Amino acid sequence: MIDGLDTQDVRELKGVGDAMAEKLAKLHLNTVQDLLFHLPIRYQDRTRVVPIGQLRFGDEAVIEGHVTGCEVKMGKRRSLLCRIKDHTGTLCLRFFHFSAAQKKQLEAGVRVRCFGEIRRGSSGFEIYHPEYKVIGEEETQEESAQLTPIYPLTEGLTQTKIRLLCEQALERLTPYNLQEWLPDEIRAQFSLPPLCDAIQFLHHPSREANLDQLRSGSHPAQYRLSFEELMAHQLSLIGKRVKAKQDVAIKVHAAGELSQQLLQQLPFSPTKAQQRVFGEILADLGTGHPMLRLVQGDVGSGKTLVAALAAASVVQAGYQVAIMAPTEILTEQHYINFTQWFTPLGLKVAWMTGKLKGKVREKELADIASGAAQIVVGTHALFQDTVEFDRLAMAIIDEQHRFGVHQRMALREKGMKHGFQPHQLIMTATPIPRTLAMSAYADLDCSIIDELPPGRTPINTIVVSDQRRQEVIDRVKSACEEGKQAYWVCTLIEESEALQCQAAEDTALLLQEQLSELRIGLVHGRLKAQEKADIMAQFKAGDIQLLVATTVIEVGVDVPNASLMVIENPERLGLAQLHQLRGRVGRGQAASHCVLLYKAPLGQQGKERLSTMRETSDGFKIAEKDLELRGPGELLGTRQTGLWEFKVADLQRDKGLLDDVQRAASLLYHHYPDRISPLLSRWLPNHGQYLNV
Repeated sequence: MIDGLDTQDVRELKGVGDAMAEKLAKLHLNTVQDLLFHLPIRYQDRTRVVPIGQLRFGDEAVIEGHVTGCEVKMGKRRSLLCRIKDHTGTLCLRFFHFSAAQKKQLEAGVRVRCFGEIRRGSSGFEIYHPEYKVIGEEETQEESAQLTPIYPLTEGLTQTKIRLLCEQALERLTPYNLQEWLPDEIRAQFSLPPLCDAIQFLHHPSREANLDQLRSGSHPAQYRLSFEELMAHQLSLIGKRVKAKQDVAIKVHAAGELSQQLLQQLPFSPTKAQQRVFGEILADLGTGHPMLRLVQGDVGSGKTLVAALAAASVVQAGYQVAIMAPTEILTEQHYINFTQWFTPLGLKVAWMTGKLKGKVREKELADIASGAAQIVVGTHALFQDTVEFDRLAMAIIDEQHRFGVHQRMALREKGMKHGFQPHQLIMTATPIPRTLAMSAYADLDCSIIDELPPGRTPINTIVVSDQRRQEVIDRVKSACEEGKQAYWVCTLIEESEALQCQAAEDTALLLQEQLSELRIGLVHGRLKAQEKADIMAQFKAGDIQLLVATTVIEVGVDVPNASLMVIENPERLGLAQLHQLRGRVGRGQAASHCVLLYKAPLGQQGKERLSTMRETSDGFKIAEKDLELRGPGELLGTRQTGLWEFKVADLQRDKGLLDDVQRAASLLYHHYPDRISPLLSRWLPNHGQYLNV
């Protein structure tokens, strides 16, 4: 049997000792196969001399010509400027670090060949610090047949060294020691070239290769590898989903009386979208297998009511429901809502957060463990060992992207003492771009509440420089004098909660000085839970006119009379977070406004973010733009990045492949099951963790 390249240690290669192996390990290069999949990030075309007259700004090129002059220039920085001329034009070489010998070497009349990036300078096109050599009049360039690869590096590793190692790995490459796991049928259907050919080409593209295709990642060889890697991720999620669906869960056959009673006490009727999604949830609950459903709905679409109807159905069947949210403010909001809805129906709603202490905590724990509390609302404190459920049959998880996969699964374990898995209903007001829904969340069934309740008013978004801060303060004053309420949100780059709270406190003091006639409240993350709850209650009751806050109010705060929001330094926040904050207004009948008070000058990303916020209130369009600007890793948060450490694929660039990838993964799963494990081992060495969570 031939040893696979995935079992051959990099130390088997010439020039790799322990020290070099350590450096390679920083790039996750431990085997010969790893080197083959360590692809160039770009290529340089050193295969031909380009006439100076054909150069374009930004090109990297080899040029050749005679020196017509060389002098030291005294500007902001002292530099050596050397003019080169060929039969089509002239160009300057500029050196900021140079010696007298170098100046003498580049005297007028000598012929040089150099390579570098074309920039615009004071004298026209220039190359800064080019690679160059002085050549004889008759010397011709030794033309390479291939483009020069540029690889990702780490400290202590040079391009020359990594190229030599990749060369050695390529010499060992055969179709026998790098197995082709995609069947001919799938490769033919999706026009995928053989794996070995694709790898050989990407390390050594010929001089005729389409550089534009390679730069954009759309070359068939790149497509081949991205396709296979995305397939491996898709298969891991299919495996996880199939495994979860084999588990046993309690059956709930109908909505039941509690759901009807809950609806009867509401002053409004659910929208058609809410009714449809509730129907999808009921269908899941009746299968006898754990529900894994993601409910997406824009800010204010009524996800909480749908969750409450599902909870009522499970409680009716004699079981407990847990509702988990990422922040204390959001859990407080859920606790208030669920208590208002369920207490009149004779049910006990418990509340569990990390700040709950002493006898109050002991009482809540006892009610949860005995089953006296049918509904439990809490933060990640619900994961703690001291929290034991009697008959947990459903977990409702709000804003799931704030939790890691393992945290979510820890809650699942809480319900297994009676031999069944809890159903999982996951809610998010951050619409998930289709790209992520097809990849990171492919193990979940998705429902979308795509209709807002009647009476919601559109929010007018205005982008204003902080140089007009006084105008904004005057606008807040007039709005509050008219009987409306407003938010003033403070943001900071620093992660420190203490600094964020300090900024909010300072802002509240300044506003109080300028708006002494207004009742101003302050809420931030360092206040005690009861203090926060009291302030929010006063704001909701209208006793506070202007609420100064950090981004703790991002989710879960519902004050219909608040129709104006000012967000300071909005350029520091992601689009999804801005959209969430803006959703705190526009909840009543009055025309609502959101003022984005930015600090000039804005960077390109900042301009794009604020422009998107001004142009659309469609959460899905905003989510797509957020993914484009920030990428999936940042969007999902570091706790979710296990799925995002791609070797070759790029989710944003390759999103067009996902439909075909899903079809191919399904084909392989159903017709070639023996190929799944080796394919996962190649791309996801720790794939077991994905199937087991």
